[in-house]
Amino acid sequence: MTDPVAVFDGHNDTILKLEMAARTDKPHDFGAGAPDLDIDLGRAKAAGFAGGFFAMFAPSPKMLDGTKFDPQDPSNFAPVDRNFALDFTMSMFARMRRLARDLPDDLAICASADQIRTQMADGRIAILPHIEGAECIDTNLDALDVLHGAGLRSLGLVWSRPNAFGHGAPMDAQPQLDPGEGLSDAGRALVAECERMGIMVDLSHLTEAGFWDVARQATRPLIATHSNAHAISPSARNLTDKQLAAVAESNGVVGLNFHVGFLREDCRMDADTPLSVMLRHLDHLLGVLGENGVALGSDYDGCMLPTEIADVGGLPRLIAAMRQAGYGEALIAKICRENWLGALDRAGVAA
Repeated sequence: MTDPVAVFDGHNDTILKLEMAARTDKPHDFGAGAPDLDIDLGRAKAAGFAGGFFAMFAPSPKMLDGTKFDPQDPSNFAPVDRNFALDFTMSMFARMRRLARDLPDDLAICASADQIRTQMADGRIAILPHIEGAECIDTNLDALDVLHGAGLRSLGLVWSRPNAFGHGAPMDAQPQLDPGEGLSDAGRALVAECERMGIMVDLSHLTEAGFWDVARQATRPLIATHSNAHAISPSARNLTDKQLAAVAESNGVVGLNFHVGFLREDCRMDADTPLSVMLRHLDHLLGVLGENGVALGSDYDGCMLPTEIADVGGLPRLIAAMRQAGYGEALIAKICRENWLGALDRAGVAA
């Protein structure tokens, strides 16, 4: 049996799931095995999952009380209090750092592509800290400095809700994309400071208007860590060909999101979604972005996955499907890890 292809992934919510479970009487054990998670240590290593952007997201209060997430419930998309978001984010950062401390032979928190390469070569899962939704950051950007010092190297300006910096795209099907509202003045200041500090700015979840606000301002590559092709799946969370072309022009990268609602042509929450649909998105993204602009952004532990993927153990099945579709090994390596590492270098992300 050949070794699995090493994957550095653009997005997962595993730290969030660990934090939420720790607040109940049934905490997960990432190191010993956690079947309720999409990613745990044993399955990750067996599947070739070598690292990724580990997201920290402040959930709405309803998400914390055990209620099943309902994308049709507007209360799930209401603004979140900044003090709550900061407290919750600090708890997740602490959990992430303690996890790496407790499993030093298996996990490492990284602050640059060079560190990621080194840790992956040594057999450790490389964690790049990412925040999804900037609710925890004040408009004076004091928290940004502190979080950067704690390891933050990638920031999604919004989740699918408004905050002080901008507006999030809904999760509805929108064949004709509603541009929505864009960045606030504070949002533009946040983008500028992230670029100065070497924090990658993630455009996933932004409205189309917000996307173009960033595109007009940015001097670094445009990045969408977990978004798909709107031409195939007309969710408001996906990117139009015009947006993808702007990403390509900036030498940016888009990570394929595994969520069925963003993969399917009908945008339905149906796990019976074949791998061929994922290949359709990859082919389309490659056609617009080129071989250096496409990566993976699974959204493990934050979405409904196709049954054939199921969890992190499904990565080899996706890679086998790429091979069957005629993708060469060099292209597979780019999609699975090299394009994210190159994007971090081009975005000026450094230790």
